[in-house]
Amino acid sequence: MITPINHLPPGKKVYFASDFHLGVPTPEKSLAREKKIVRWLDQVKEDAQAIYLLGDIFDFWFEYRHAIPRGFIRLQGKLAEIADSGIPIYLFTGNHDMWMFDYFPKELNIPIIRKPVSTQIGKHTFYIGHGDGLGPKDYTYKVLKKVFANPMSQWLFARIHPNLGIGLANFWSRRSRIQNTKQDEVFHGDDEWLVHYCQRVEGRQHHDFYVFGHRHLPLDLPIGERSRYLNLGEWVNYCSYAVYDGQELTLTYFENQPD
Repeated sequence: MITPINHLPPGKKVYFASDFHLGVPTPEKSLAREKKIVRWLDQVKEDAQAIYLLGDIFDFWFEYRHAIPRGFIRLQGKLAEIADSGIPIYLFTGNHDMWMFDYFPKELNIPIIRKPVSTQIGKHTFYIGHGDGLGPKDYTYKVLKKVFANPMSQWLFARIHPNLGIGLANFWSRRSRIQNTKQDEVFHGDDEWLVHYCQRVEGRQHHDFYVFGHRHLPLDLPIGERSRYLNLGEWVNYCSYAVYDGQELTLTYFENQPD
């Protein structure tokens, strides 16, 4: 589903971002953030060879057969424009938007990726995913993820009228941890569970770069002697993303003033 990039043309770059969490904390702040993300996409499309969006783009998303959550039309329009121009966009599901089905592939020609993937980009190997439910700990979420990913759970939720189902989900999502990132998200040092996960993967197969979201902290850490782990942070507080230019993978920031 992901096409390897065996040769990155001169001047071209690959971009990675995640955790936009559109929809919170208020409609007004979400809209301001959405417009900022569109400005970022307008900037990166000028030299992008590919764009990877690593999950939790929306703080809640559920696709009914004939309905999707209201809003976010500016982002969808920009993604459609970029995809139509021939720049591949890869959209990973996160723990907040795992209920994506065929809307983005059919309407925007953007594939949905549900698990971490290993791929070649230029002369380096990448291991890419959202990051939820990986590594040690996070036990409660691992149980919940099995429930949420169960086809019967999805079928039952789809039986709820969209006005009620999306309304309830939006109410619940506004209590999510992203609204308290500055207070709640701290670096755990040797207990960073995604670092442990990357170390285990590296023990089985070498990758030059491990790129994840979910953690809400911009991080750039070594994995052994030959690999690095980058966490992309999020866009409520940091507006952080990563760019690969064929030589280096760099964590950087876009207009990171508060909305």
